[in-house]
Amino acid sequence: MMKFLVGLMVCSLGLSCSSAKLTDHWRNLEYKTISPKRVLVIGVTPNLEARKAFEFQLANALNAYKINTMQSVVAFESVFHDAKRTEAEIKAQVDTLLSVGYDTVLMSAVKGVNEKASYSSKSAKTDYRLRKFIGYYLLYQEALFNQDYYTRYKVYTIETSLYHLEKVGRSNLVWTGFYDLVDPTDMKETIDLYVKAVIKALEKEHIIEK
Repeated sequence: MMKFLVGLMVCSLGLSCSSAKLTDHWRNLEYKTISPKRVLVIGVTPNLEARKAFEFQLANALNAYKINTMQSVVAFESVFHDAKRTEAEIKAQVDTLLSVGYDTVLMSAVKGVNEKASYSSKSAKTDYRLRKFIGYYLLYQEALFNQDYYTRYKVYTIETSLYHLEKVGRSNLVWTGFYDLVDPTDMKETIDLYVKAVIKALEKEHIIEK
């Protein structure tokens, strides 16, 4: 299975991705107002193609709000991604970002993948037989004998967090949001849906303004 950011994985069921749903979020009340001036976007994924595509589209979306935004694949030295880095090395990278004017980091990562199943039967609203026990049991016994009774799909949980960079390598979490993506099969469509959902949330939090 290809693992990459914001549900940008190709699934086997052939279902289309219909939405990117915000399921939970948190806001640091110490930052009642914040106006990012220069933002670095980071996609946490070993898949370089997916990371480039996601970061490029999110950067373009923020640039449209007249926010100077850059992708990590451009801002970071290539060797920074080649291996795990120590806390001191990451702090040094943050100091470098501060020295060239970055004040905000927006980072996204896949937090989990869950397999779900939906029923392929008729709804009680459309089949009057289900109002009777015999009709209900007759229909749903298919679940015992018919392997096609269930449609299985995967739900990807994506976390996006916005950090405010401060001097001496410090950073504070300003906002984080969790999203569910259902069986995304098309990378371009999935990126588009997810970027729009993130932008909408940032507008609602007045982190960016229309």
